Order: sequence, then structure tokens, then C-alpha cells
Amino acid sequence: MNDLMLKAENLSAGYGKKVVVGGVELSAEKGKILTLIGPNGAGKSTVLKTLCRQLEPLGGTVYIGKDELRSLSGNALARSVSVLLTGRIKTEYMRCIDVVETGRYPYTGRLGVLSDKDREKVSEALKMVDAEDLAERDFDRISDGQRQRILLAGAICREPDILILDEPTTFLDIKYKLELMNILKKLAAERGIAVIMSLHELELAQRVSDTIVCIKGDGIYRVGSPDVIFSDGYIEKLYGVAMGSFCEAYGSPELGRIDLPPQVFIIGGGGSAIPLYRSLRRRNIPFACGVIHENDIEYPVASALASEIVTEEPFEAVSQQSYEKALAVMKKYGNVICTLKSFGTMNENCRKLMREAEKKGILREAESYE
Repeated sequence: MNDLMLKAENLSAGYGKKVVVGGVELSAEKGKILTLIGPNGAGKSTVLKTLCRQLEPLGGTVYIGKDELRSLSGNALARSVSVLLTGRIKTEYMRCIDVVETGRYPYTGRLGVLSDKDREKVSEALKMVDAEDLAERDFDRISDGQRQRILLAGAICREPDILILDEPTTFLDIKYKLELMNILKKLAAERGIAVIMSLHELELAQRVSDTIVCIKGDGIYRVGSPDVIFSDGYIEKLYGVAMGSFCEAYGSPELGRIDLPPQVFIIGGGGSAIPLYRSLRRRNIPFACGVIHENDIEYPVASALASEIVTEEPFEAVSQQSYEKALAVMKKYGNVICTLKSFGTMNENCRKLMREAEKKGILREAESYE
């Protein structure tokens, strides 16, 4: 069975005769999520509009299954591909269920009369996006998150093979963003739909995508799995990050370290000091920290924000050498905060650091730096 739902070969996308993005090669597979990322204005929306024939290709070919996109009738395309683009839709008093029912029009004929089967598909779609209680509400009088669910229900009830979404999380708060991403994963897994979308939220792209396409300049910068894309500094290069840094482990940005002598040394680990690191950085207070294992959940944030950091090899107990190095740094800067509440065999030397700070009278409360 061929799982390839959509394929673009040497595609050029743009407006009029001007190519915005050229040489596009991508494949969307059944049951998989393909996500486009890249700087503002890179051409993500232009590519998506070309894939669904809202814009004519300026070169190359798009295939829907085995058929060329240009050869499909409007109705055949509407049955195969559902599209959800960015923008607020205004309606003249339509109930939410009326909006969802428009998704069945490719199946109803010219009169737009819904059959029992059509109404069943509408009901199933509303249930899938948990919006049954919105069915009779005025579409113009519901929240942005609720609107997005209704529009998605309309796309779902069309029973497409491919679902194309342009920045679907725009206007949504974190609750609705997570709900939407879970729905898309469910659609891909349970219905085998190929999902193609663009996202600005890199942490969401990292967590939900099977394949990520990076668009930069006038072409494709890189294509690969999240593990490939979120490594070796590719994201910082893609977005041209000059100030701060991008934490590949979490898919999130950090402000970057302050290049001044630290005012405080933090004994942390296990994620206990992350809030303090960020609090100090927000308030422009440079700090040093240690001893942090290089596989610790805390390490990516510490290495991004700390002016100086003492580390230990993964899975190794904090060595005497690391302890002595941290002790020297700690004594140099004179103020110490320990965020750890407990210690084990792997970080027993961190307990010794804390006790040494207590003995010297340089152990401070975190509240004194908040």
C-alpha cells in the first residue's frame, strides 16, 4: 500500500511571476504530520497555498496521490484536501453547526442538501473536536479557540486524505493550542490523514511533527525528523539568532548569558535551580553554577544563562576534581545559594559545597535575590 499522499517536485511558489520559494521537495505520508518552520516572510504560507491550488505553481509539479494537482477538478480536490488558513472568518449569523456543514458540500451536489449520512459525519466531527455543545451557538459569538475547533470540525467532516493548516495556533491560548495539537495527532493516528501545517511555536513543532521542513531565504534549508532539526545549532542558524540562544532540548529560546563577573554561585541540579537562573537573568544579575551533570535536565538552561558553569560527566558521581573547581569558583564570588533539598550518592560533593558555604557564612537565601 502506497502511503504517499502528497508530493512536491522542484516546486516554485510565489505571486505573479515572482518566485518566493523555489526548488521545494517534500512528501506528506499517510498518518504523519509534516510541519513547515522558518522566519517570518520566508514563504511558508506561500508554499501551503500552492500545495492546495490557491496559488498556481510557478514551476515544478504537485501530486495528490498519483494525480497531478493541476489535473484534479475542483470537487475532487475538495474531497481530497481540506484547508484551514490563518485569518478571522466573518459570517452573517451562522450557527456553528452551519459552518461545520459546509464541509460536506463537496458531497451534496449543487443544491447543498445534506443527507442523513452527511449529518452523521457532521456530528462525528463535532464530537471528535469536543464541540457538540457549541453546535447551536452563533459562530461570531464564540472564542477564538472555539472557532478554531469548529473550523477544524468542518475540515474533518469532509473526510480528506490531506489536511493543510496555516499557523493553526494563531490567536489561541495554551489550553487550546494543546487541545488542537492532540486532535491533529489523533486524526493522523486514527484516520490516517496526512497533516501538513506551518507553525511559529517551535516547541510544538518539535513535539508533534514526524517531519520538519525548514524554509529560509528562497528555498528549503533542511528537512528531517525533529531529532535532526533540533540539533547542532540548526535552529539558531535558520532564524539567524544573534542575541540569546535556542535550547534544542526544550524547543525554547533563552535570553543568553551576561558577560560580567558573577555575583552569586548557585548549587543546583535536577531542575531545582531553573526558575532561579531565569529570575536572575531577567534582573540582569550574572551568576555561576555547579556542579551540574551534562545529562541533567537543568544543564541546557544553565549552560545558556550562566556566566560560568562547573560540570560533571553524565552518570558519574561528582568527582573530587569537580568539587575543588566548584569550591574555588564559589569562594571567588562569595555569595552562594543552594536550591537542592536532598542529596544522593551522585552529588554528595554538592552537599559538601553547601556545608562549606555554611561554614564560611556565605550561604544565602534565594529570596535575597528575588
